Amino acid sequence: MKVSLSRIIIFGKNIDLLKAFYTESFNLSVIEETAGEWVVLNAGATEIALHKIGEHIDSGNDDFRAESNTKLVFKVNTGLHQLRQQLIDKGVAMKEARSFPGISSLFCDGEDPEGNVFQLEERSSN
Repeated sequence: MKVSLSRIIIFGKNIDLLKAFYTESFNLSVIEETAGEWVVLNAGATEIALHKIGEHIDSGNDDFRAESNTKLVFKVNTGLHQLRQQLIDKGVAMKEARSFPGISSLFCDGEDPEGNVFQLEERSSN
């Protein structure tokens, strides 16, 4: 038996806002959609699905923020600093880029419009 990760589902309040963020920020394409409820994005080997949260959670709270211990990591081949700045220019909350001893990558965390944390990773060619 072979098992592989095929899809990550992010639950959110405003699916159209999340869709715009991920398609515009990371150039992901939509492969499946039910307007305002469900969107599947092509993110390489693993898909990202955006799923509308249930009304019992939504309850009209306009300030919905995700509280999750999960982080999506987007590998960029070059230009992490440039992409970070482009996201900041669009109003995206981004932390400083940093590296860690013993790891040949540069990392930078940010948040999507509903507070889901994502990370950019640029691997060194060393």
